[in-house]
Amino acid sequence: MTDSKNSLLHRTRPSAILHRLRAGLRSLGMGLLLGAVPFAAIADSDEIRLPELGDRTSGVVSHTQEKELGQMWLRIFRSQVRTSSDALIQQFVEGMVKELAEYSPLEDKEIDVVVVNNKTMNAFAVPGGVMGVHTGLFLFAEREDQFASVVAHELGHLSQRHYARSLEAQRNSRIPTLAGMLGALVLAATAGGEAGIAAMSATQAAALDNQLRFSRKNEQEADRVGIDTLAKSGRDPEAAGEMFEQMLKATRYYQRPPEFLLTHPVTEKRIADAKLRAQRMDKVAPSEDLDYHLMRARVRLATEPTPQQAVKRFSAELNGINDNEDAARYGLALAQVSAGKPDSALDTLQPLLDKTPSKAAYVLARADIDLLREDYSSATKRLQWALDRNPGDHALIMGLANAHFKAGNYLAAERLLAKYSRTRKKDPAVWYLLAETHGLAGDIVGVHEARAEYYILNGIFDKAIQHLRHGIRMSKDDYQVNAILEQRLKDVLKMQERIEEL
Repeated sequence: MTDSKNSLLHRTRPSAILHRLRAGLRSLGMGLLLGAVPFAAIADSDEIRLPELGDRTSGVVSHTQEKELGQMWLRIFRSQVRTSSDALIQQFVEGMVKELAEYSPLEDKEIDVVVVNNKTMNAFAVPGGVMGVHTGLFLFAEREDQFASVVAHELGHLSQRHYARSLEAQRNSRIPTLAGMLGALVLAATAGGEAGIAAMSATQAAALDNQLRFSRKNEQEADRVGIDTLAKSGRDPEAAGEMFEQMLKATRYYQRPPEFLLTHPVTEKRIADAKLRAQRMDKVAPSEDLDYHLMRARVRLATEPTPQQAVKRFSAELNGINDNEDAARYGLALAQVSAGKPDSALDTLQPLLDKTPSKAAYVLARADIDLLREDYSSATKRLQWALDRNPGDHALIMGLANAHFKAGNYLAAERLLAKYSRTRKKDPAVWYLLAETHGLAGDIVGVHEARAEYYILNGIFDKAIQHLRHGIRMSKDDYQVNAILEQRLKDVLKMQERIEEL
């Protein structure tokens, strides 16, 4: 589903990406909070004076303004970057962010999470409550608390409002636009190679003395807040120092460092400071992080060139050295499904099901075996049984909808997704599958409405407007639906105006 979904989005060259970002963000002064330092625009020598966001007394961007900026940034980012369609990984990351946010000093704890399907290690936070995580972070973090330490650090940037404070500190100077950094993030998430690294290096090189010092101050503050958040949540505060050490090793042993390090530089002093702070806190016993290792297995499977090579890799781990035996078994079962071997996959998976029969990850894997065998009835019954025991589980809902879709039960899938879209309004994956389901169920107006919402969330307003106008024309005899679509069209036109007038 991922490739077809992403094919709907406009893919443009890096130069076009930067042009679009500048055009959309220039007057708003939108900034990316990644180390909370303003950077010069890539391939653009012109300096741009940002507008006054606030008053001269406060000098602070309001929470409402930050929220608006963050949502606009997220739409533009999604339009250019391949995001993960793995509902289990999305749910895991969202759950961790939500949990840690509860223990952070963040005032607005509602965070929009975007998971980028990229094997590089990166994470970032955007003013207005947006957090991004590359799937590659799972590959670098060897245990859950290390992964959590990066998330907690980014929450630290958000809670301390480093973006607003950076504007206040430099309000009387000429601040270069942050579109360059946005473009670099897009390049890092799409090209992933030297192009992205070169772009980010060029952006960072433009940071001058006072900006760099401010960056170090922000990083120290985010470290402090992040480690405190880890400890308050019951996680191991020493994991932050461990993660920093792994990042530092990456700069020594890898040909190119993780993208994260280009804006979050790690030094021996920073590692020592993190360890010292953690040592002053209560010791925490190692936690059971099976779910983390299961997600890690899913990411590792996706990085293998072929399913056959994945089968060999997980087989070797299961019979040899591994971080977690259950995760190695789970990864092997998934690899066998991908390789088209349902019988072998069931033999591998069954011991896990025997131990925890209602665990969502195992039930979904078992349903995948049913679907591979074209036993659609068993797949849908199995998933419905698990959903009844785990109501509201995102991965199970999407799995059940997908199973109904593959089984040709389009009305059942449509009912499930239409209800779910009312509570999960900002998830492009829900609207995408709902649009496909509407079409096969014969609801053409519904296709246009769902497709419009999908394009809105991905920042492609011209396509959204096109679908809304089609829906309006086709719903003339249904006053309620017609009125909803008319209002939504007005909303989108305002969004488009806001960007085009900049």
